[in-house]
Amino acid sequence: MITPAAAEKLIFTHLAPFHREDCPLAQAHGRMLRGDVCADRDLPPFDRVTMDGYALRAASLSAGVTHFRVEGVQAAGMRPFKLGAAADACIEIMTGAVLSVGSDCVVPYEETARDPATAAGFTSEATVSVSAAAAQFLAGHAIHRRGSDHRAKDVIVPAGTRLTGREIAVAASCGYATIAVSQSPKIAVIATGDELVEVGASVAPHQIRRSNDHALSAALAAAGYPHVSRFHLRDVRHEIEHLLWHIIAEFDVVLIAGGVSKGKFDYLPSELDRQGVKKIFQGVAQRPGKPFWFGKSTRDTPIFALPGNPVSAYTCLHRYVLPGLAYASGATPVAPRTVALAASVSWKPKLACLLPVKLASGPRAELLATPDPSNTSGDFAGLVATDGFVELPPGPADFPAGTLAPFYPWA
Repeated sequence: MITPAAAEKLIFTHLAPFHREDCPLAQAHGRMLRGDVCADRDLPPFDRVTMDGYALRAASLSAGVTHFRVEGVQAAGMRPFKLGAAADACIEIMTGAVLSVGSDCVVPYEETARDPATAAGFTSEATVSVSAAAAQFLAGHAIHRRGSDHRAKDVIVPAGTRLTGREIAVAASCGYATIAVSQSPKIAVIATGDELVEVGASVAPHQIRRSNDHALSAALAAAGYPHVSRFHLRDVRHEIEHLLWHIIAEFDVVLIAGGVSKGKFDYLPSELDRQGVKKIFQGVAQRPGKPFWFGKSTRDTPIFALPGNPVSAYTCLHRYVLPGLAYASGATPVAPRTVALAASVSWKPKLACLLPVKLASGPRAELLATPDPSNTSGDFAGLVATDGFVELPPGPADFPAGTLAPFYPWA
C-alpha cells in the first residue's frame, strides 16, 4: 500500500487537464478561470468623487475663502464641468461623478450650509458657506484617484481562481462578456451492491437505502461540479460489464462507490481490467478508506473507485477526488489549513488516521480541532456534527493536544 501523499501525487500525475472553453459571464459562477482577468483601463478610469458635496480648489480653502458660488450641478455619468477661474467658484457634485476640471477637492454636504436666499434651484447666484473644519481639507479629499486601484493591463484575477461574485464583478467591470474557464466535466457516480434500494422504495430488513451516490453527487455539486449523473450497479457480472462500458465511454470522470475490496462478489476490479482500464494503484495506508483504487481508461477517463462504506467513500472524495478535479481544472494549488488538536488522540494502527473533527476558535484565535470519530465507517450520521477531518501520521503514536495537523473540510 502507498501513503496518502503518494496516492495524491499519482492522481495528479495521471490526470489530464480539462479542456478550456469560453463561457458567457452570466453563466461563469463556480467555474475555474483559465486565463487572467486584466484591467482594460485604469481603475478607477477617472478621478471619481466619493461623497456628495461641492468640488472646488483646496488652495481656496487654505487661503481662507469660506463662501463659494455654485456654478452648476454635476451628476454621476455626466461629462465633467469646468470650474471657473474665480477663487470662490465651486460645482455641486454627486458621488460617483467625474471630478470637475480645475477642482482638486470635494467638501461634503455635511460641512457646508447653503445661503437660504439661494437655497432653491441651481443658479449661478446660489452660494454656500463651508465649516471651519473644511478649511483643513487638502487636495484629493473625497476623491478616488484614477488608477489608484489598478493600472491598465494589470492582472487582477489570476488564472486558477474559482469564480465567485467578487471575481465576476471584476470581470464585468473590465469588459469581459465571455471568460475563459475549464470545461465542466460530466461525472458519473455509481453505487454498487445488491443490498441497495432507491430512497423512496420499500426497504426489506436485509436491504439499505442508497445514500453514497446522493452524498457524493451533492458534495461534487457544492464544490463546483454540477454535471453529475447517478447509477446503480448490482453485483451481476453481465450488468456490470454492459453498463460500465457505456459509462466509461460517455463520461469524463467516473466515481464508483463499493465493489473494490476483496470480497467474493467484488467483480469491479477484474471487470475494469478486462475493459482495458489501467490500474494506477489499489490500497492506501489509511483508515478509513484503505481499499481506495484509482485508474484510467484507454481514452484517459479517470476512474476513482471508493470503498462502499459511506464514511470511507465521503472521506476519500474530499481527500483525493475533489483535489484531483481542482487540479485538472487548472486551480492554483492551495495547501490544506493547519489546525491544532483540542484533545489528545491515541492511534495504534500502522495507517494514516483520517479523523473527523469539529472546529472552534481558541483563546488566541487559533483553529482548534476536537476529535469526533464516527462509530464505524458505516456511521454516516456521525459526520453530521463535524466540519471535516485531520490527517495524522501512522501509529502507534499518542498525539497530545496542540499537535498540528492538516485539515480537510467537508465544504
